[in-house]
Order: sequence, then C-alpha cells, then structure tokens
Amino acid sequence: MWKLAPSILSADFANLSRDIQKIRTAGADYVHVDVMDGHFVPNLTIGAPVVKALRKATDMVLDVHLMIDRPDQYLDDFIRAGSDIITMHVESPGFSEELIDRIHAAGKRAGVSVKPGTPAEVLLPMLHKLDLVLVMSVEPGFGGQSYMPVADGKIRLYRNTIEQNGYNCEVEVDGGVSEKNIAYVLSCGANVIVAGSAVYGKGDVTDAVKTLRDAGKDY
Repeated sequence: MWKLAPSILSADFANLSRDIQKIRTAGADYVHVDVMDGHFVPNLTIGAPVVKALRKATDMVLDVHLMIDRPDQYLDDFIRAGSDIITMHVESPGFSEELIDRIHAAGKRAGVSVKPGTPAEVLLPMLHKLDLVLVMSVEPGFGGQSYMPVADGKIRLYRNTIEQNGYNCEVEVDGGVSEKNIAYVLSCGANVIVAGSAVYGKGDVTDAVKTLRDAGKDY
C-alpha cells in the first residue's frame, strides 16, 4: 500500500507537536520536513535544531527533504538530529554520491530529488544505491502550487527501472497532489505521496487524510 507523508510546511509552526500527533492519529506514515536555506530555493524554513525537537516529539518516520546549498556541510547535523530519511537534491552545490554512503553509514535511509527541469536520467546511475527517489512535481520552495505533468514520465521511468532491476527504492512525489489527482499519480508508479495543503489546509486533518486514502484506495 502507498504511504502518505504530510508536509509540516503547511502545519502550525507554533503547535508542531500537536499537528504531528494529528497526522499520526489520522493514519499518516511519514512526517515530511522541508528544510530550505533561502539560497537553493527562495524561501527560508527550519534547520537541524527543529528536526531534533521533532524527534523528541514523535516516533514517526522523519522524512527530511534538504532543499539547501552545500548538503555536504550540513549532513551530519541532520543525521545527529534524528532524521530517518534524508533526501538531497542532485542540483545542490556540494552534492555527490559519497553523501549517500555517509547517510547509509550512519544507519539512515538516503534519498535524492530532482526538480521539474532536471532530466530524470541523471539519477539512473545511482538508483541502485537509493532508498528513495523524490520527484518534484512543482518548483521547490513554496507550498500550494499546482502539479506539473512533466513529473509523469519521471515517475514512470523510476518505477520501471526499480522493478526491472529489483531495487529496494521508494518513489516519492512532492507538489500539487490532492484528492483530485492522487489516483493518477499513484498509477504512474509513485508509492509515497507528500501532501501539505491537501492535509493541513483542509481544517480537519483526519477527514483530509481519509479523503486522500479513499481517492487512492485502488493503489
């Protein structure tokens, strides 16, 4: 069954512990944590100290998405903070495959993401090493954007490559996924869905999660 990873970017930052408990009770699988540095993307969010605080507040999987320059300089901070999955961008200055090995050596799961304008093929040589590949279906940096169809082919390519080679790698999609298109995105081959405004922007988190689950019930 597919997994749901609500993004706390759309949660109430003054009540993160409460809002994480809400998605846990509602049946979400991961907590998606968007880390932005104001350089790699035009927005500034949180850093490793907040991840450390989240680790104390929940035992849910912390799915940490590093939208930052120089992940090589900050990787150890997020490892020590208690991240379970650490996803970096292949486009980030400072990214290298060696960072995947560092994440694994620390006993964590490693992911790499591609932006909408980046060819999917750039990740194929390292796909066998990854626990997760993250397809951005919006330009990273802000929530509430519309899904970009350019993601469709990337999702299909990664899913087909993973299945043909027997890789143990999840395909996560982030951006513009709602109850209106989630079934289609899952049909392309995604098995982890990031949802921010589609969960936290709906008022009742439990109802929002149920709506997404119902819409994707065939997958």
